[in-house]
Amino acid sequence: MVGHGGKSVFQVVLYQPEIPQNTGNIARTCAATHTPLHLVEPLGFRITDRGLKRAGLDYWPHVRLKVHPDLESLCREIGDRRWVYFSAHADRRYCDFRFQPGDCLFFGSESFGLPNDLLVSRPGFVINIPINRARVRSLNLATSVGIALFEALRQLTSHDDCRR
Repeated sequence: MVGHGGKSVFQVVLYQPEIPQNTGNIARTCAATHTPLHLVEPLGFRITDRGLKRAGLDYWPHVRLKVHPDLESLCREIGDRRWVYFSAHADRRYCDFRFQPGDCLFFGSESFGLPNDLLVSRPGFVINIPINRARVRSLNLATSVGIALFEALRQLTSHDDCRR
């Protein structure tokens, strides 16, 4: 589930995540897919939080984690990549979006999502995961990241990669 030469196909960015167990679960998914995980501060927890470590179990040595103090630091680190924003307020569905190698999958905090100024800056790159809003307000952040990352990987990897 990685690109040619062992390089990661995608990167996951969590903007100001609040719940350590969600971030730990996402870290495990990133370890399983060889996907770098970027966290943009402030975080709602400490990296040493027990809940975070427990959710990631013994996979932490395999997580390529980078914590950034702000968006500017993130931009310097990841360079010129396409940012794909996930928002409950977007009209475009994730399954209708064509992912490209190098995309950064960008998710907001559990309580507030992504800042509106980010979303309006790139309207063609704001997508959602449709749900029945009459019954639930939103999906869990870790669930959303898993759905998005595996759809992006499905689009760009061969069927042989899925059998491993």
